[in-house]
Amino acid sequence: MSLPDLSLSLQFGRFGEAGAHRVVLPRHKVVRWLRHALVSPAEITVRIVDAEEGQALNRDYRHKDYATNVLTFDYASSPVVVADLVLCAPVVAREAAEQHKGLQAHYAHLLVHGALHAQGWDHETSETDAQAMEAEEIRILQGLGFDNPYASS
Repeated sequence: MSLPDLSLSLQFGRFGEAGAHRVVLPRHKVVRWLRHALVSPAEITVRIVDAEEGQALNRDYRHKDYATNVLTFDYASSPVVVADLVLCAPVVAREAAEQHKGLQAHYAHLLVHGALHAQGWDHETSETDAQAMEAEEIRILQGLGFDNPYASS
């Protein structure tokens, strides 16, 4: 299977726990996870941030005043996907612990989720769209060797 080309910028904000998140997000794995979620070439920036930056971005761009797990900003409607994926490290870590999932597995899920959003998938438009997106996430993640992220633990 030939995977789409990906130009990746992987960035970590300056916050106390950044090192622990950097360890579970080696560049080669992030590239692999994203490429498996893409159907066309892409230029993607992934930025791992603290709760303050995550909340500010969510407030300023989505008008929701809290830090969320992943924000997707897509910029191009051409054959090349151009997007920023912003993941809030404290939220991702908390969710992984609450769901009894490994931090790396949860990051893989959220990166796939964000990449699908950048390609037009949307789980907020209808229940049918939500089910289709969830099924696609499960298919991609299982192909990468991860368990179904929606299965109860």
